[in-house]
Amino acid sequence: MANTPDILNPAQLQAVHHLSGPCLVLAGAGSGKTRVIVQKIARLLQTGLAPREIAAITFTNKAAQEMRERAKGLVGGRAAKDLAVSTFHSLGVRILREDGTRVGLKQKFSILDADDVMGVLREAGGATDNKQARQWQWTISLWKNQGLDSDAAAAIAKDADEQVAAQVMKRYEERLAAYQAVDFDDLISLPLKLLQRDAEARANWQAKFRHVLVDEYQDTNAVQYELLKLLVSPDDPARRGRFTAVGDDDQSIYGWRGATIDNLRRLPQDWPDLKVIPLEQNYRSTGNILRAANHVIAGNPKLFEKKLWSEFGDGDPVRLIECDGEEHEAERAVAFIQGLRAQGGALADDRTTGQTKFSDFAILYRANHLARVFEKKLRTANIPYKVSGGTSFFDRAEIKDLCAWLRLLVNPDDDPAFLRAVTTPRRGIGHTTLGKLGAFSAQWKLSLFAALFSKSLAAQMGAKAVHGLHEFGRLVNELQAQAERTTGADDARALLLGWVKDIGYENYLFESEDSEKAAASRWTNVLDFIDWIARRCGGEKRNDGGVYEDEKQTVLQVAQTISVIISLAERDEEQDVVTLSTLHASKGLEWPHVMLVGVNEGLLPFKSDAEEMSAEVSKTRLEEERRLMYVGITRARSTLVVSSLRRRKKGRDTVQGVPSRFIAEMKLHEATVQENPRERLKRIRADLAAKLAAAPHVD
Repeated sequence: MANTPDILNPAQLQAVHHLSGPCLVLAGAGSGKTRVIVQKIARLLQTGLAPREIAAITFTNKAAQEMRERAKGLVGGRAAKDLAVSTFHSLGVRILREDGTRVGLKQKFSILDADDVMGVLREAGGATDNKQARQWQWTISLWKNQGLDSDAAAAIAKDADEQVAAQVMKRYEERLAAYQAVDFDDLISLPLKLLQRDAEARANWQAKFRHVLVDEYQDTNAVQYELLKLLVSPDDPARRGRFTAVGDDDQSIYGWRGATIDNLRRLPQDWPDLKVIPLEQNYRSTGNILRAANHVIAGNPKLFEKKLWSEFGDGDPVRLIECDGEEHEAERAVAFIQGLRAQGGALADDRTTGQTKFSDFAILYRANHLARVFEKKLRTANIPYKVSGGTSFFDRAEIKDLCAWLRLLVNPDDDPAFLRAVTTPRRGIGHTTLGKLGAFSAQWKLSLFAALFSKSLAAQMGAKAVHGLHEFGRLVNELQAQAERTTGADDARALLLGWVKDIGYENYLFESEDSEKAAASRWTNVLDFIDWIARRCGGEKRNDGGVYEDEKQTVLQVAQTISVIISLAERDEEQDVVTLSTLHASKGLEWPHVMLVGVNEGLLPFKSDAEEMSAEVSKTRLEEERRLMYVGITRARSTLVVSSLRRRKKGRDTVQGVPSRFIAEMKLHEATVQENPRERLKRIRADLAAKLAAAPHVD
């Protein structure tokens, strides 16, 4: 976290006290934007707004939780409890839970995760492999983020592949409607549709929020922008445009998933009285690091003028190193970590003293596959590490299995959840039975769960198959009834432990795994998951669905919001380990010592040989890659090393490495930033020898 002082600087004060109309705060990297948002919330409360009338929207549960905790420290627990602090998706869930019936959803709709979506798309498109379904998923998601439905997508399809994707999207939409389910993109597009078409609902939601603050505004997509516009555009002119957007056009790096920098361009067009306030003082990095960042980003056209500066002095020069190949680069990274730790850890700007921790280091790269060789070398050197964006606890198969059961309790019409639950563990219900059940449910337009209780089902299959389905239905109904009345941590834990025992899940794990160790590990995950739910039933304070609660809840109430909770969950474990991360995943984070690796043409900026891009698209892509480099540079507080390769792997071949154009754009003076590796090793050894010699001897 940027080391921001207690006193706001003049630009921050201006942003906090501008209350008369729309405001865009251009928050440069490390400029204390969260502090500004929290202080502005406090200022709005001082003017007489009730906490529930202030909405603060961000992109992750972690960011929302941090914002709420900091607000609590400033305005007190009671006021912070009622603030509408949430992610965009959690706000969408809140709107649809209250008003979803107005767009055809029942109150207990299901939220599909990425695996569920893949399964529905495979079935809708008749695909046999995940690769094709994944391509459809990306294409459909981008269309939804542009505000398009299947008919509109078909009208703009550029080629045969997109025409097929639009047809699959049509069948996908029909299945979601039948399942009473939504995907994550729908959590934004359906609330938008609601507010666009329903004047009463629009007026109600506009009345709820008197001021809306949006963090990371540059990451919004077209649909999120339109949703924001409707929320802050009531008919009353005196209240129109009461919002604060906080973002940075220089850190817009998510164009590939629908985010558009056009949303920043549109603000002054849609709101002519927009007040633009740049935050340029950086509380994170040294002067040399910021100069390199400013030089790089100067290569992009500017929407708004902004140049970062800090009071920390120049600090260490940014260092460039050139490595023979990936193995050599990983060895240099290990030497970088070991060398700085051996020096004792005093940073150039004297903000930190004492032993440098492993968690002070980050190795950042453009693509996930580049992490492998660094993992290997770090393990060899016994250096602990974590890979940011690795498999989440909630992505594990055993957790997804149990979540399918819980989703079915909430919405028995959730067919993807039904199919996973009925087959995990297996209970003698095979593909043939499920195929006949599926045909029967389609014929009579019933969900699979509703179909299994139909009296005429017996005519379609044997008595044994019907009995197995009825037994499964009985288990679900009994669990639902118990979950609806069970509250408190101890009772919830007892219920859930009894449930996994009744369905034989522990035995299933040990029978399906090759080793007892692997099965035991998965079973431990199950017990952790049960404890996770039980704590929420017991009233553990949390932030989900935009509401901060501390009252006890039933198991069913927790299950109702579980899909959005686990899909946005971020486990933030404080560990003393080196971080390996993609540049995209590093945004919003910082470390004292950063090494940017693989800074070569073709990697950063990234370019695929298979891509054929128009000049306009190529220019747009290059500008986003330049912003990605800028993000990487500004993650570093005190030490920054930029590494390129003389030779790099490309598929099965080794090709000549060309240093990235972004290195030249940093405008570093080579004589002061490069150091002969042998000379550096000699210096590190000499420093270490001097410290050992100075240490007291014990006979």
